[in-house]
Amino acid sequence: MKIYLAPMEGVVNARMRALLTEVGGIDRCVTEFVRVTRQLLPPRVFYRYCPELHHGSTTPAGTPVYLQLLGSEANCMADNAARAAQLGAAGIDLNFGCPAKTVNKHRGGSILLDEPMLIHDIVATIRSSLPQSIPLTVKIRLGYEDSSPLLDVAHAVTQAGASELIIHARTKAQGYKPPAHWGAIATVREHVGIPIVANGEIWSEQDYHRCRTVSGCDDVMIGRGLLAQPGLASLLKGHVTSAMHWHDTVEKLIRFQRELQLECVPRHACSPLKQWLAYLKLHYQEAADLLQRVKRITDAETMLYALRAEQRQALAAA
Repeated sequence: MKIYLAPMEGVVNARMRALLTEVGGIDRCVTEFVRVTRQLLPPRVFYRYCPELHHGSTTPAGTPVYLQLLGSEANCMADNAARAAQLGAAGIDLNFGCPAKTVNKHRGGSILLDEPMLIHDIVATIRSSLPQSIPLTVKIRLGYEDSSPLLDVAHAVTQAGASELIIHARTKAQGYKPPAHWGAIATVREHVGIPIVANGEIWSEQDYHRCRTVSGCDDVMIGRGLLAQPGLASLLKGHVTSAMHWHDTVEKLIRFQRELQLECVPRHACSPLKQWLAYLKLHYQEAADLLQRVKRITDAETMLYALRAEQRQALAAA
């Protein structure tokens, strides 16, 4: 089985990829999407979204990082994919799943799921621009308003030469509301020959096994579930037998906050920590309690002091 860390705009950046892959069990990461319009982007843009390009396109733990592109202009997308490959990207991923209104309004993301032939042209043009050694993966949803075009999109992606298809098991209209419709992924698997990866609503071991049974996919992409439970990938693979202890999670939070203090302007140096706590509280009651205590803190040093106090308390309770 393979477990991939899903891209999440504004959340899963290089800092978070480094922390989560260090825990273990994650086989691949994907960057936040690089928006492509009508120009060849300068290298600095690719390095900003994927600083791992400076280190062999891997996280410090050695996990490969694919660079994700979003757009609708086939030739320009291909030029930018080729540039990313020249800069050392381990793989290219194409985003046809983003549900954001502003993205869809400008013909990006999930709005293109109603145009399977356009998706075919984009994927085929990009595939022809890349060395064969560079994987080209595609991420979609079940559809835009409904899933009626799903098989046409899957065939288009396959025939265009994609290496792998990741399917978020909801339509754009369904957003992120449970449930994820994993059965639709099983239908796609019956009709196409490339590897299929299931995505959506995998928060626990039980969720993974249900997804595997219903979708038929061994391989999964997980986003919010790994933010809520950083050790989930290791747990699913049997590397560990229980969830990560809270005191170990707090150690990650302290490192995260130190990096924020060094890299962010002061007014932004606490917000990402609170954002992560909002995910962690879905698995750890301690995170919910901690978030209540620190939610009004805006000073990075004060935040670190609160985290160290939490660590001492967690270790004493372990």
